Amino acid sequence: MTTFFPEGTLLTSPENQAALSSLTALEAAMEHGKLLEAVAQKCEPDLTLRFDLGGIPALMPKEEVSLTEEDCEIRDIAVITRVGKPCVFLIDRIVTMPEPRIYLSRKKAQEKCLSEYLDHLEIGDVLPAKVTHLEPFGAFCDIGCGIPSLISIDCISVSRISHPSDRFFQG
Repeated sequence: MTTFFPEGTLLTSPENQAALSSLTALEAAMEHGKLLEAVAQKCEPDLTLRFDLGGIPALMPKEEVSLTEEDCEIRDIAVITRVGKPCVFLIDRIVTMPEPRIYLSRKKAQEKCLSEYLDHLEIGDVLPAKVTHLEPFGAFCDIGCGIPSLISIDCISVSRISHPSDRFFQG
Protein backbone atom coordinates (compact mmCIF):
# COMPACT_ATOMS: atom_id res chain seq x y z
CA MET A 1 0.00 0.00 0.00
CA THR A 2 1.31 3.45 -0.96
CA THR A 3 1.62 6.04 1.80
CA PHE A 4 0.37 9.54 1.07
CA PHE A 5 1.93 12.31 3.12
CA PRO A 6 0.65 15.64 4.50
CA GLU A 7 1.00 18.70 2.29
CA GLY A 8 4.42 20.31 2.39
CA THR A 9 6.25 16.98 2.46
CA LEU A 10 6.92 16.73 -1.30
CA LEU A 11 7.70 20.40 -1.92
CA THR A 12 11.51 20.26 -1.70
CA SER A 13 12.00 16.62 -2.67
CA PRO A 14 14.35 16.00 -5.60
CA GLU A 15 11.60 14.06 -7.44
CA ASN A 16 9.15 16.96 -7.14
CA GLN A 17 11.79 19.50 -8.21
CA ALA A 18 12.71 17.38 -11.25
CA ALA A 19 9.05 17.01 -12.29
CA LEU A 20 8.56 20.79 -12.12
CA SER A 21 11.71 21.52 -14.11
CA SER A 22 10.33 21.44 -17.67
CA LEU A 23 7.22 21.02 -19.76
CA THR A 24 8.44 17.56 -20.81
CA ALA A 25 8.84 16.50 -17.17
CA LEU A 26 5.37 17.88 -16.35
CA GLU A 27 3.85 15.94 -19.25
CA ALA A 28 5.52 12.75 -17.97
CA ALA A 29 4.19 13.42 -14.46
CA MET A 30 0.68 13.83 -15.88
CA GLU A 31 0.95 10.57 -17.88
CA HIS A 32 2.05 8.62 -14.79
CA GLY A 33 -0.49 10.21 -12.42
CA LYS A 34 2.33 11.51 -10.22
CA LEU A 35 1.47 13.63 -7.21
CA LEU A 36 3.31 16.95 -7.27
CA GLU A 37 3.42 19.95 -4.98
CA ALA A 38 3.87 23.69 -5.39
CA VAL A 39 2.97 26.85 -3.50
CA ALA A 40 -0.16 28.72 -4.61
CA GLN A 41 1.01 32.19 -5.69
CA LYS A 42 -2.24 34.10 -6.11
CA CYS A 43 -6.02 33.82 -5.96
CA GLU A 44 -7.91 35.40 -8.86
CA PRO A 45 -11.29 37.16 -8.39
CA ASP A 46 -13.06 34.05 -9.76
CA LEU A 47 -11.25 32.03 -7.03
CA THR A 48 -8.88 30.28 -9.42
CA LEU A 49 -5.51 29.64 -7.78
CA ARG A 50 -2.39 30.54 -9.81
CA PHE A 51 0.89 28.65 -9.63
CA ASP A 52 4.28 29.00 -11.29
CA LEU A 53 5.66 25.60 -12.28
CA GLY A 54 9.20 26.32 -13.38
CA GLY A 55 8.18 29.40 -15.35
CA ILE A 56 5.05 27.80 -16.80
CA PRO A 57 1.76 29.26 -15.55
CA ALA A 58 -0.63 26.81 -13.91
CA LEU A 59 -4.22 27.22 -12.78
CA MET A 60 -6.36 25.40 -10.25
CA PRO A 61 -10.06 26.23 -10.68
CA LYS A 62 -12.10 26.68 -7.50
CA GLU A 63 -13.95 23.39 -7.98
CA GLU A 64 -10.61 21.51 -8.08
CA VAL A 65 -9.18 22.96 -4.84
CA SER A 66 -10.71 20.51 -2.39
CA LEU A 67 -12.69 17.33 -2.07
CA THR A 68 -16.14 18.09 -0.65
CA GLU A 69 -19.26 16.17 0.25
CA GLU A 70 -21.61 15.48 -2.66
CA ASP A 71 -23.76 18.49 -3.57
CA CYS A 72 -21.60 20.79 -1.40
CA GLU A 73 -19.76 23.72 -2.88
CA ILE A 74 -16.28 24.56 -1.65
CA ARG A 75 -16.22 27.61 0.59
CA ASP A 76 -14.46 30.72 -0.70
CA ILE A 77 -12.30 30.91 2.43
CA ALA A 78 -11.02 27.36 1.78
CA VAL A 79 -9.65 28.58 -1.56
CA ILE A 80 -8.32 31.96 -0.44
CA THR A 81 -6.39 30.49 2.51
CA ARG A 82 -4.40 28.19 0.16
CA VAL A 83 -2.39 31.17 -1.15
CA GLY A 84 1.20 31.03 0.06
CA LYS A 85 0.87 27.42 1.15
CA PRO A 86 1.99 24.17 -0.45
CA CYS A 87 -0.71 22.37 -2.42
CA VAL A 88 -0.48 18.79 -3.58
CA PHE A 89 -2.04 18.14 -6.98
CA LEU A 90 -2.35 16.00 -10.06
CA ILE A 91 -1.96 17.60 -13.46
CA ASP A 92 -5.41 17.54 -15.03
CA ARG A 93 -4.44 18.75 -18.50
CA ILE A 94 -1.81 20.70 -20.39
CA VAL A 95 -2.69 23.20 -23.10
CA THR A 96 0.27 24.12 -25.31
CA MET A 97 -1.27 26.61 -27.74
CA PRO A 98 -0.92 29.55 -27.96
CA GLU A 99 1.25 29.34 -24.80
CA PRO A 100 1.73 26.46 -22.39
CA ARG A 101 -0.79 26.48 -19.57
CA ILE A 102 -1.32 23.72 -17.04
CA TYR A 103 -4.52 22.88 -15.20
CA LEU A 104 -4.18 21.31 -11.76
CA SER A 105 -6.47 19.37 -9.43
CA ARG A 106 -5.94 19.04 -5.70
CA LYS A 107 -9.36 17.37 -5.52
CA LYS A 108 -8.18 14.48 -7.73
CA ALA A 109 -5.06 14.07 -5.58
CA GLN A 110 -7.29 13.82 -2.50
CA GLU A 111 -9.57 11.30 -4.24
CA LYS A 112 -6.49 9.22 -5.09
CA CYS A 113 -5.32 9.41 -1.47
CA LEU A 114 -8.71 8.22 -0.25
CA SER A 115 -9.10 5.35 -2.70
CA GLU A 116 -5.51 4.07 -2.65
CA TYR A 117 -4.59 4.73 0.98
CA LEU A 118 -7.13 5.89 3.53
CA ASP A 119 -9.91 3.49 2.46
CA HIS A 120 -7.54 0.56 3.12
CA LEU A 121 -6.50 1.49 6.66
CA GLU A 122 -7.34 -0.77 9.57
CA ILE A 123 -7.81 -0.06 13.25
CA GLY A 124 -4.39 0.39 14.84
CA ASP A 125 -2.63 1.66 11.72
CA VAL A 126 -0.33 4.60 12.37
CA LEU A 127 -0.44 7.52 9.93
CA PRO A 128 2.04 10.29 9.25
CA ALA A 129 0.11 13.47 10.08
CA LYS A 130 0.72 17.15 10.48
CA VAL A 131 -1.16 19.36 12.94
CA THR A 132 -2.75 22.19 10.96
CA HIS A 133 -4.47 24.01 13.80
CA LEU A 134 -5.57 23.63 17.40
CA GLU A 135 -8.96 24.28 18.94
CA PRO A 136 -10.07 23.88 22.56
CA PHE A 137 -11.84 20.61 21.62
CA GLY A 138 -8.99 19.00 19.66
CA ALA A 139 -6.25 19.09 17.05
CA PHE A 140 -6.96 19.21 13.31
CA CYS A 141 -4.43 17.26 11.26
CA ASP A 142 -3.58 16.74 7.60
CA ILE A 143 -3.52 12.95 7.20
CA GLY A 144 -2.52 12.97 3.54
CA CYS A 145 -2.88 15.28 0.53
CA GLY A 146 -4.53 17.98 2.64
CA ILE A 147 -7.35 15.74 3.90
CA PRO A 148 -8.31 16.97 7.36
CA SER A 149 -8.94 14.83 10.41
CA LEU A 150 -9.68 15.67 14.04
CA ILE A 151 -8.03 14.20 17.10
CA SER A 152 -10.47 15.07 19.88
CA ILE A 153 -9.05 16.31 23.17
CA ASP A 154 -10.12 13.14 25.01
CA CYS A 155 -7.98 11.06 22.60
CA ILE A 156 -4.84 13.19 22.92
CA SER A 157 -3.74 12.20 26.39
CA VAL A 158 -4.54 9.64 29.07
CA SER A 159 -4.15 12.38 31.69
CA ARG A 160 -6.42 15.40 31.77
CA ILE A 161 -5.20 18.38 29.71
CA SER A 162 -6.72 21.85 29.49
CA HIS A 163 -5.96 22.40 25.80
CA PRO A 164 -4.46 20.40 22.90
CA SER A 165 -1.48 22.81 22.96
CA ASP A 166 -0.42 21.00 26.15
CA ARG A 167 0.64 18.10 23.90
CA PHE A 168 0.75 19.40 20.28
CA PHE A 169 1.82 22.43 18.32
CA GLN A 170 0.92 23.55 14.81
CA GLY A 171 3.19 22.00 12.19
